[in-house]
Amino acid sequence: MQGFWTIILLIVSNVFMTFAWYGQLKLPELVPSSKDWPLIIIILLSWAVALLEYTFMVPANRMGSDINGGPFNLMQLKIIQECISLTVFTLICAFVFKSQPISWNHLCAFGCIIGAVFFCFIK
Repeated sequence: MQGFWTIILLIVSNVFMTFAWYGQLKLPELVPSSKDWPLIIIILLSWAVALLEYTFMVPANRMGSDINGGPFNLMQLKIIQECISLTVFTLICAFVFKSQPISWNHLCAFGCIIGAVFFCFIK
């Protein structure tokens, strides 16, 4: 069950991470007055969202790491996180930003990432 909860926490964490990094690009569409906000306000807002990311990422890494009795070694944990990160980013990009459709080369890149996860777990 630790592996399952680790992956769920990583997914939630990466949703917050994606919005912390890229959500500010959508902000003027949602809050038109934000175009006039100083950059420091946008940075602080992003940091606030990133804090939420960390409240899920840190427990996921602690729970998932074999150092603390979890099922994944550090390399596996990082590869899983990167795979989740790119998957979450692509879904948010496709469904929230709707500006960049998924094309064949993106699917090929995902195949390579899935391959990385596969090879990371080979003994």
